[in-house]
Amino acid sequence: MDVAKNETAPETVRMTGRSQAKASRRAVMLDAAAALFAERGYNGVSIEELGAAAGVSGPAVYRHFSGKPAVLSALLIGVSEDLLEGGKAVVAESATPEKALRGLVEFQVDFALRQADVIRVQDRDLGSLPETDERRVRSLQRQYVEVWVDALSALHSASDLPLLRHRAQGVFGLINSTSHTVHGRISARETARLRTLLDRMAWAALNAQ
Repeated sequence: MDVAKNETAPETVRMTGRSQAKASRRAVMLDAAAALFAERGYNGVSIEELGAAAGVSGPAVYRHFSGKPAVLSALLIGVSEDLLEGGKAVVAESATPEKALRGLVEFQVDFALRQADVIRVQDRDLGSLPETDERRVRSLQRQYVEVWVDALSALHSASDLPLLRHRAQGVFGLINSTSHTVHGRISARETARLRTLLDRMAWAALNAQ
């Protein structure tokens, strides 16, 4: 048994290494796609331009994606899944309803500051997704909203759910609007100031009477 394990271990390592390299190249392509789509719009970017921005040839993109629609789908579905799972984790790890809600605010602000390109792509090019993928993104995002609504309800149990849902969606608009007003890299100091401002504004909006 030990001999068999020793014989197969190098092949397993090689496969794992190839898989990691492929995942890394795919991530680079998605980052390049986010930047290009945000700058020019989905329809303004070719596969060849996407490949060049990622440091590969246009045809090499097809080793990872079936075409440009698949790139957009992977980008928007992936980030929607990350938001939902991340939001659930924030709530699960929070000791009190207030900490859960504050954690969600910090989580969303961090996302908006790190993924401004993706937010711009979502706002402009969601309708360019294949229909089934657009439905998937919208479903994931509705579930993410409900994570916030549940957290709000735990803190404001006397409020109606539709009102809490409006509060959550309003705060998303407040936080995510940063992606349209801040372009390019900003200093660490300015980022920290903006993060603090967004945290305070979002918290005030969520708890407005």
